[in-house]
Amino acid sequence: MTTPATPAAQPVSAAELDQVVRGEHGNPHGVLGPHPHEGAVTVRVLKPLASSVEVRWDRGAVELSHEHEGVWVGVLPLPDVPDYRVATSYGAEPVVLDDPYRFLPTLGEVDLHLINEGRHEQLWEVLGARVRHYPGALEPVTGTSFAVWAPSARAVRIKADFNSWDGREHPMRQLGTSGVWELFVPGVRSGAAYKFVILGPDGEWREKADPMAAWAEKPADTASKIFESDYEWGDADWLAKRAGSSPVDAPMSVYEMHLGSWKKHLDGRYWSWAELAEELPAYVAGLGFTHVELMPVMQHPFGGSWGYHVTSYFAPDSRFGDPDGFRLLVDRLHQAGVGVILDWVPGHFATDEWALARFDGTPLYEDPNPQRGWHKEWGSHIFNFGRREVRNFLYANAVYWLEEFHADGLRVDGVASMLYLDYAREDGEWSPNIHGGHENLEAVQFLQEMNATVYKRIPGIATIAEESTSWPGVTKPTSADGLGFGFKWNMGWMHDSLDYLAHEPVHRAYHHGEMTFSLVYAFSENFVLPLSHDEVVHGKGSLLRKMPGDRWQQLANLRAYLGFMWAHPGKQLLFMGCELGQESEWAESRELDWWLLEHPEHRGVSDLVRDLNAAYVGSPAVWSRDNDPSGFQWIDANDAGRNVFSFIRRGSGDAPDVVCVSNFAAVPHDDYRVGLPAAGEWEEILNSDAEAYAGSGVGNFGSVTAVEGEWSGQPAHATIVVPPLATVWFRKRA
Repeated sequence: MTTPATPAAQPVSAAELDQVVRGEHGNPHGVLGPHPHEGAVTVRVLKPLASSVEVRWDRGAVELSHEHEGVWVGVLPLPDVPDYRVATSYGAEPVVLDDPYRFLPTLGEVDLHLINEGRHEQLWEVLGARVRHYPGALEPVTGTSFAVWAPSARAVRIKADFNSWDGREHPMRQLGTSGVWELFVPGVRSGAAYKFVILGPDGEWREKADPMAAWAEKPADTASKIFESDYEWGDADWLAKRAGSSPVDAPMSVYEMHLGSWKKHLDGRYWSWAELAEELPAYVAGLGFTHVELMPVMQHPFGGSWGYHVTSYFAPDSRFGDPDGFRLLVDRLHQAGVGVILDWVPGHFATDEWALARFDGTPLYEDPNPQRGWHKEWGSHIFNFGRREVRNFLYANAVYWLEEFHADGLRVDGVASMLYLDYAREDGEWSPNIHGGHENLEAVQFLQEMNATVYKRIPGIATIAEESTSWPGVTKPTSADGLGFGFKWNMGWMHDSLDYLAHEPVHRAYHHGEMTFSLVYAFSENFVLPLSHDEVVHGKGSLLRKMPGDRWQQLANLRAYLGFMWAHPGKQLLFMGCELGQESEWAESRELDWWLLEHPEHRGVSDLVRDLNAAYVGSPAVWSRDNDPSGFQWIDANDAGRNVFSFIRRGSGDAPDVVCVSNFAAVPHDDYRVGLPAAGEWEEILNSDAEAYAGSGVGNFGSVTAVEGEWSGQPAHATIVVPPLATVWFRKRA
C-alpha cells in the first residue's frame, strides 16, 4: 500500500503575495496561516530576514521554503489543522512562537453590529489590546487581541517591542465592512508596548497610539502598552451604599486637586499612585470632605495642559504608575469614606499627530468641518458629535471610568463650548444648525446619550457640568428634554461673590446685590458652588490674595467667605491649597505651600475648613433640601449698610434649622437683633472669628436665647454679637 503523496502548496498569486509583503492586504489571514486543502494543510508565514523557518506540532515538523520576499510556505501532511508552532532562525538558535494567523477573529457579529450602530456600551472590552487566555492541544495559549476602528484605512499593522518594532510581521485583517481591523498575537502579555501603523487613503503610513489603550508609555514616549489588571477591590461596602443613594439629596463637599502638584518629591518627581494612596485619603477624610475631584488623570503628553489635552482617553496617567495603582488610590479613598469625581474632557482633544488627529488618514474623530472641528480658544480638535461611532467612543469612555475604576462621578469640562456652534467664534466663522439656531444639536444628543447611559448602568453616581451660560435644563432628566446632568457648576455665584469680596468693606454696601442675586436662580438647577483651579492661576492670584486689607483682614475675609459658602444652597467645591490660606497662586510645577501650616493663622483656615465640613455634614438642614426652595429663607437680605447677610436653612422632619449670619464689615456689630424661627436656645455651632482659627475671639459664648416676638418676618428674635469679617452659624438646641 502506498502513502498518498503530499499535495503541492495551495497557490497564491505573486500580486497577492506582494500585497501581503507591502502590508496592503485587507485580509492577510486569507494568505497567511493554515489553509486546509486536498487532505493537507498549507501554512504560510511572513518572516522577513529569516534564514530558515519550520512548522512544528506534537507529532512532527515541516521545513518551510522561501516563496516570496519574506513569505515562507510549506504543506503539513495532515487532514486537519494541528496546534502548531513556528520556529524561525535568523542565523542563531531558532525562536519558537505561535502563529497569529491560525486564530479566528476575537470580535463577533454582535460586537461589530453594535460598534457600527454606535451602541456598544463596553467598547473597551472588544477594541484596543486585550489579554486573552485559551486552552490548547500543546499548551494553554495566552496572547493579546488587537482591534482598532479605522474605516478609511487601506491597511493596518502592529509595530511593537515584541516584533522589534518591525510592523511587517503583523499585518491586521479588516472585519468585513465594519471598519474594524483585528489580530490576535499569541505569546504577547501585559506590559508590552505597541503602536498601530495605518496606511491612509492618501497612501501615507502613520504611526498611531491606540485610542482604546489601557496604559501608555510615560511622556515623552508615545507608544501604548498592554495591561491586564489583577487588582482585587476592597470597596464593596462603599459601592453597595452608593447604589442606594442619591447624590443630589446627600451632603457633598468636594476637594478639587491636581495630583501632580499636591505634593512632590524633593527632586521634582511626581508621587506615585501608591504614595498618594498612603497619604491622600487620610488627609481628605481628616478635613471632612465627602469627595475629592481629580483634574484629568487620563494620559496627556504636556503636563502644562493639566490633563485637559488628552491623547489616551482610556489610560490613567503613566507618570504615576500603572492602571492598578490608580485602582488602589480610588479603593483607599473609598475605604476612607471619600468619593472620587474625575474631570473628563469630551469636548476637544490634543493635536499630537501620533494620537487621534486624522487617525486613519481622514478626520475620523474630529469634525471635518473646520467651523465645528477646530477649537480656536484652546488650539485643539473638536470631536465629531454627528458621527455615532465617535459618540459611542466617548460615552463608553464615561462608562469605563465609572465601572472599571469605580469612580463616583464625572465632572464634564467645557460643556458650554460643546453646546454652542458660535462659542469663541466671530460672525462668519460658524454656520447655524438645521433650524437656523446656534445650538450644536449633535453635541446635545451626545450629552443626553452619555448621561442616560451612565445613570442607567451605575446607580448612585453623579455627572457634573461645567456650564457657564443660561442653557435651560442642564440638570433636568433627558426624559424631560434636559441634558440629564446631576449637577451644574454655579459660575454666576462664583464670579459675583468674588467680585463682592474684592471690594474694601467700606465699599461693599454698594455691591450688596452681588451676594444675594444667586438666590434668584439657586433652585433652577442642582448647583455646585465652585472655587476651582481656574480662579487661582494665570495671574488671578490666590483666593487669599483676592481679599482686601492687611494680612489679618485677608484671612478673616477668607474665613467669613468660606462660612457663607458652606451654608449657601448648593454643594461646595474648594481647590487644593485654599484650605491652607495659600498666598501664592497655584502652579503645576511646584507643590503646595505646606510650610504655611506651621503658622497659626494658616492652620486656623485649615481647622475652619475641617469644622465647616463637620458642621455641614452634621446638619441635614444645610444640605438635605438643596433642590427645594422651601429649604431656604432670607432673614434679612437687605442689610447693606452693615454688610450683613442672614438666612435660614430649613431641615425636614426632626432636623433642626440652621441660621447663618455673615458680616463682611471690618467692625463687629454688638447688640445685633436677628429674627429666628423659634424661641429657645440656639447653639453657636460655628464662628469663623474664633481664636482657634486665629480670629479675634468675638462671639456669643457658645449660644444665644431667642424670645417670642416678631422680627424680620420671624416669630422670635435674639440679640447677638456679630464678629468683624466673620460668619456665625446657629442651630436650634433640642
